[in-house]
Amino acid sequence: MAGKRHVILGSGTAGLNAIRTLRQLGDDGPIVLVSAEAPYSRMVLPYYLARRITEPHVTTATGRQLDEWGVERQIGRRAEGLDTQAAKLRLDNGEDVAYDDLLIATGSSALRPPIPGAEHARCFNFWTLDDAKGVSKTISPDAHVVMVGAGFISFTILNGILERAGRLTIVEVAPRILPRMIDDAGAALVTDWLIERGVTIRAGAEITRIAEQGQGLRLTFAEGDSIDADLVLMATGIRPNLGWLDGSGIETNQGILVDEYLRSNVDNVYAAGDVAEGRNRVTGAREVHAIEPTAMEHGRIAAANMAGKKIAYPGSLLMNIVSAAGLDMASFGSWDDDGAEVIAAQAPARRAYRKYLFRGGRMVGAILIESAGETWSGNDVGMLKGLVQSGVDLSAWKSHLAERPFEIKKPYLATGTTARLLPETIIGQPSPAM
Repeated sequence: MAGKRHVILGSGTAGLNAIRTLRQLGDDGPIVLVSAEAPYSRMVLPYYLARRITEPHVTTATGRQLDEWGVERQIGRRAEGLDTQAAKLRLDNGEDVAYDDLLIATGSSALRPPIPGAEHARCFNFWTLDDAKGVSKTISPDAHVVMVGAGFISFTILNGILERAGRLTIVEVAPRILPRMIDDAGAALVTDWLIERGVTIRAGAEITRIAEQGQGLRLTFAEGDSIDADLVLMATGIRPNLGWLDGSGIETNQGILVDEYLRSNVDNVYAAGDVAEGRNRVTGAREVHAIEPTAMEHGRIAAANMAGKKIAYPGSLLMNIVSAAGLDMASFGSWDDDGAEVIAAQAPARRAYRKYLFRGGRMVGAILIESAGETWSGNDVGMLKGLVQSGVDLSAWKSHLAERPFEIKKPYLATGTTARLLPETIIGQPSPAM
């Protein structure tokens, strides 16, 4: 007897990991993949822009691989509605797809601010492969690029822009850069670093209009001088793709509300990745964590439960790690917890900054900024992540960290954090190779 009919909606990290996991666990039920796009990795698009990889290397699963997994495909199709009573997914071509269980992994879409002129052909998002192709074709070695938004997304593509364009100006409506990733002190350090490398930063700036100016564009502001640009990149945030669920009965807030099994309020409907509002590992609150590691873990947990394993998810760790113009930046957990006890320090000669946030003996959040390529930087990113993720008691080591904040190896090893984390696998088995 054939297994349950699984419908996977979305071919990003969450959806593809779910397919791999179902087959890894020996589930031989039919799998139907419905996706607006063929499978590819959004995370490598900055390397595509920088010409370090070509388009085939962006792909995460070829047609041949999907055939080997026995996956029926509806590529180029979008969901328009969901009838949970009849267990049918309505597609944009009017077709209904029946399911025994459904994984919603529709991801997010890039937002464009309501600025007059933001729809111009030389204004780009950088979220899809088509976006990346458009930017790559338009950018030139002498181009002046204006990037609107100074958050994590814009910083992931900053290196590619610096490699391909002549000048870069970053415009941010908030008073400083990276307002949702690092604190004021860290932002000041990063700002100085970028300015020294020729990047212009204009924070606290409100764009009022984008208009054609010769062969390029002119950006005008509520205050201050206008800026002329050859192209504009919009990196002003993302929003989970949830609108098509109106009237379905699926409970949503910022995302689809899921339990510890990644199940929605409807028993046979699961959600994973950017559309899922699940448990924060540090705080226990339900949040949307639109990051690659969470999408991977969500996909595997959801698939394991779709395969009948009943595996609970401990929650995702909010983290952002990026390197821009030779500077590493990372933040983990509740890095902005106003009520936490704080240990912070700078090493100006190394352009290094650390901040550790504690609730009692637990490190609940951390920030690291340091020159890329330094041995201590690469090692410490992993150790800080482990300390926050494990929740290990660091009470005996807080005075050590206050006196020597850049020396975290000793407390990491002494508390047995590696031993705590090594046995952790998301579903009790190692992840298959991507």
